Amino acid sequence: MDESPGWQAIDDALAPLYGGIQPHHWGTIVRWWMGGDDPLDGISAYPRTDPVPHWHYVSYGMSELYAKGEDSDPEESGWGFEFTFRLVRDPAEETPPVWAASLLQNLGRYVFTTGNWFDVGHHMDVNGPIAADREDSAIRAIVFTEDPELGTISTPHGRLRFLQVVGLAREEYEAARQWDALSLLEVLEPRAPLHVTDIDRGSLLADPELAAVVRAGVERDGSKGGVLYLSTLGWEGGTDTATTLRFGALQAPRIAESLRGRLPFGRTLGLQSEDAMIEFRPAGEYAVERAAEGVLVIGLPPAALDDLIGAIGTEAGRVPVPSLPGLEIEIVPTRMRDAYGNETGEVVG
Repeated sequence: MDESPGWQAIDDALAPLYGGIQPHHWGTIVRWWMGGDDPLDGISAYPRTDPVPHWHYVSYGMSELYAKGEDSDPEESGWGFEFTFRLVRDPAEETPPVWAASLLQNLGRYVFTTGNWFDVGHHMDVNGPIAADREDSAIRAIVFTEDPELGTISTPHGRLRFLQVVGLAREEYEAARQWDALSLLEVLEPRAPLHVTDIDRGSLLADPELAAVVRAGVERDGSKGGVLYLSTLGWEGGTDTATTLRFGALQAPRIAESLRGRLPFGRTLGLQSEDAMIEFRPAGEYAVERAAEGVLVIGLPPAALDDLIGAIGTEAGRVPVPSLPGLEIEIVPTRMRDAYGNETGEVVG
């Protein structure tokens, strides 16, 4: 391992937990930089019995394992993180499920292909079960948090955070969007210690007591998610008297929910795509400003918020915002994509 100081740093971080325990390990034959399909050079899975039986998966490859890149951030190793994932295990189970390793490879492939990285508090809808072979599973979204046991370490190539992937049911994911992902995980943690994912469970928010705590948090705090990343976003005009905002049908409900969770609390909401950004700001009067190339800023008075949200539907077409003359919303059909950017063939709108 002398030629892999980054790899050794990960092993050193795991040693206090798993010293002497041999993990199940998947290695990559043809590495990504050599033209291979898998960005992670390896994934290890350790069997655990506490606090509940589970597999603890750890990736090797999102950080700089072998040498420091000349153009990379000197403060961080590679992307600055490695994935972990904890999956409920039958105590009699001797081999960890392969689909979980494939999930981590797919997430890594998304980062390497798009350049969009993950961080604590990020979340995404996978548009299907996270376990590819379990169509009946209610766990269909993920959120990222710092691994509660591994945390963040220093390596010879810079800082490295162990970023744990946590599976959520659809109702839980909606709560994360409307409130705050980390606050939600804190509420759920007594039922899912160490944020272990159980693909056989239903939504924990079916418990009225937990659901009431989450509702109170949403009403008290609003949404802490300040930016939505969208595949379909644009505008025409860009003036106080003539502006058309273009959203995809699939993402329109998220935009409406986020506006409701941000602006009444005095917070801005940014909508970001690869080549455009629209920022909504609470304001005393309606105003539209082209702040920079590809950036549109809209000042929205509180009295107009309901009209704006009402105009953001899911049916294709253009709808004016009644209290904001000159502003209209255009909804365009969008193709369903999975969490990794691949089209599923289904069209919405």
